[in-house]
Amino acid sequence: MKYKICNNCVMDTSDPEIYFDDNGICNHCRDHSAREKMFVPTAEDKKVKLLEMVNFCSKKGKGKKYDCIIGISGGVDSTYVAYKVKELGLRPLAVHLDNGWDAELAVSNIHNVLKKLDIELYTYVMDWEEFRSLQVAFLKASTPDSEIPTDHAISTVLKDFATKEDVPLVLGTNYSSESVLPRSWSQGHMDWGYIKNVNKLFGTRKLKDFPHYSVYRRIYWNRIKRLEIYSLLDYIDYDKEKAKKFLIEELGWRDYGGKHHESIYTKFFQAYILPTKFGFDKRRAHLSSLILSGQIDRITALKELEKPLYDEKELQEHLIYVPKKLGLSREEFEEIMNTPPRKYEEFSPKLPKIIYELEGKLFRFMVNIKKKLIARQK
Repeated sequence: MKYKICNNCVMDTSDPEIYFDDNGICNHCRDHSAREKMFVPTAEDKKVKLLEMVNFCSKKGKGKKYDCIIGISGGVDSTYVAYKVKELGLRPLAVHLDNGWDAELAVSNIHNVLKKLDIELYTYVMDWEEFRSLQVAFLKASTPDSEIPTDHAISTVLKDFATKEDVPLVLGTNYSSESVLPRSWSQGHMDWGYIKNVNKLFGTRKLKDFPHYSVYRRIYWNRIKRLEIYSLLDYIDYDKEKAKKFLIEELGWRDYGGKHHESIYTKFFQAYILPTKFGFDKRRAHLSSLILSGQIDRITALKELEKPLYDEKELQEHLIYVPKKLGLSREEFEEIMNTPPRKYEEFSPKLPKIIYELEGKLFRFMVNIKKKLIARQK
């Protein structure tokens, strides 16, 4: 495909599935409005939804030690959620997943902020050798999905805790800052069969302790236990830069310099492996989301993309540190980097794949219905 960049956001043909209309506007921009109306309450509804969430958590947690579970990574979103739930008068348990890659600053931020907010912390520590083997397996599989093991484990641990304590799960997810997520850039987050297959083909250890869930556990959480999950940041007027400034000034939080850079591996994967091997820069998706939500303009986003992904000195340090921690020689790591990219579909079992495809089709059908309703209203 000839190179092209959207005239409205900053997504470009590094997403191989992108397409443009006659005005040079990409599909991500055109889909945003309908998706936002589907996921994000109106300004009038936000206060109502927020009050409903607080009342439900308080009622559900009556007589219990906690009335909600929150995930905490040390990043802006999850840290602001921690502050907000306390401001709302809730009694949260903060749960953090330690996969062996926490930056020292992330650990410091988590402990300092939670201490100031008087929130109890539980840290779930992964079996490092098992997890290391799985991460290496994903690198060898050569798909752009090497963060899926962490994402899948976090989701499992949080839902398990919420189910165990029988209270809602309150998350720091925010549609406005995460609305653009190209399917071709990462797939299979919920697909346990995919994770198992990759580990079977390329891993060196059986997955005995890895937190995971299948389609059946999702049914258990959602249909039997009726687990309530709230995206708190969608219920408030959330501006990431303003939130960051507040956390720095009021809670002594310190900035990492990039989205998800509280994890050394995530930073290395997003800022080096993905652009070097797969040819895309995830900042484009993050910045496009902020453009579409009105938090920044396109010129600011383009200037941000001109900045280097990595400080050169830090990159050279991480090029030694990350492979060594994973148990890879420099030659083995270079072989991984030179292996041609492969796709999620090559490793995903057929049955779960069919289920997830049906879910995707249903979602797209709902989006199209919403688009038609919006068009009629106009």
